[in-house]
Amino acid sequence: MEYNVNQISPVKTQVNVTVPAEEADAALATAVALYRSKADIKGFRKGKVPASVIESRFKKEITAEATTDLINVHINEIMGELKLSPLSGLDVSDAALQKGESLEYTFTFEHAPAFDLPEYKGQAIEEEEVVIGDAEIDAVVERVRKNLAEVKPIADARPAMDGEVVSVTFEAFENGEPIPGVRAENFELSLGEGQALPEFEALIKTIPAGEEGSSEMTFPADFINTDLAGRTVLMKVAVHVIKERLLPEVDDELAKKAGNFENLDKMREAITMSYKKSREDLHRSSAQKKLLDNLLAQVEFPLPESVVEQQLSSMADDFVQKLERQGKSLAGVGKTMEDLEAELKPKAEELVKTQIFLAAVAAKEELSVSPQEMDAFFYRLSTQTGQDVVLLKRYYEDNGLMILVRDKLLADKAADFIYANALVTKVPATEKPEEDDKGYGVRE
Repeated sequence: MEYNVNQISPVKTQVNVTVPAEEADAALATAVALYRSKADIKGFRKGKVPASVIESRFKKEITAEATTDLINVHINEIMGELKLSPLSGLDVSDAALQKGESLEYTFTFEHAPAFDLPEYKGQAIEEEEVVIGDAEIDAVVERVRKNLAEVKPIADARPAMDGEVVSVTFEAFENGEPIPGVRAENFELSLGEGQALPEFEALIKTIPAGEEGSSEMTFPADFINTDLAGRTVLMKVAVHVIKERLLPEVDDELAKKAGNFENLDKMREAITMSYKKSREDLHRSSAQKKLLDNLLAQVEFPLPESVVEQQLSSMADDFVQKLERQGKSLAGVGKTMEDLEAELKPKAEELVKTQIFLAAVAAKEELSVSPQEMDAFFYRLSTQTGQDVVLLKRYYEDNGLMILVRDKLLADKAADFIYANALVTKVPATEKPEEDDKGYGVRE
């Protein structure tokens, strides 16, 4: 086997391969022998079928398997010699072995560009100190109270108010006819928490328990159900029950119910420690981002187009899914997929550039990912998604995603390495960071 390399661009390489007839014939003969050992053909003992019969009966399958196996062997050998790692799938030209003939084919792939790394050790960076106020802890305790509140029907014949829970039946009408799909019975809703359209909640808050009411309302232009977006309907609502929340006292009993804490002080201490860890992680992540931004500003290199496209597609899908979770649609916010991708492309390019940079650092520092670290990743992912860890890992293996996981863990290690070797100066916090305040060891 002989090959020559054609560098199409700094991030794309094509390899032209020539296989002599002798090697091609050997590959076909090996495939015939394997089929002969397994073939069960009437009139012949297993393993004793003449090669000519096997070649005639299974010519198409033998040619395909022999060609694929031989090309895979060559590609693995060539890639090892080139010391290049594809960042996307290989594009292999059509090829098929023919007895007594040489075989020629090409394969093309994208890879990281060659570039000089700037000095990434000993970089100076500022990191905000962690400051936690009593008001923030009080807010978490208040949410705990709310989630542990007793809910009971009210006795007063009055409409519901924010903070209360209602059970309602509703249906939408247009031109006197019910609109399919816009009806629910005994639907429970917590008022004042943004769980429903403001106009719908406003209507409910005019109707006492046991009574009915109606009002016209217009669905938002960006409503997720595009058939309803912008339409004005008559909404009829029957309020069955109004329940109020009876909040427990802020005392040691609350702490025991919330998370089996010894007392209220222990619960507040757990919340504070979890808050502190969350803020430390957030500030460290921000410092790492600044470090990387400073380093990336010192290098320029072309980006593999297919990798940028994959990143862009993933970001666009995530954006659309987030809109849908908010009850909105892409068309409803006045965007097309082309508009969205144009907006997201600079960020996608930044992420790909960061990945390539960190991969280069990992290679230079000879960082590696152990099988145990890969397993730990899947255990964490299993916990987050609620999926079986074995099935989750098998899915990644079957779909060729294990390299992506390894590369992500390597990038994380490279970022941690840069941070560990940086000159970090703690500075006063400027403002409260935006974060999710949930998950502090108590049942909220």
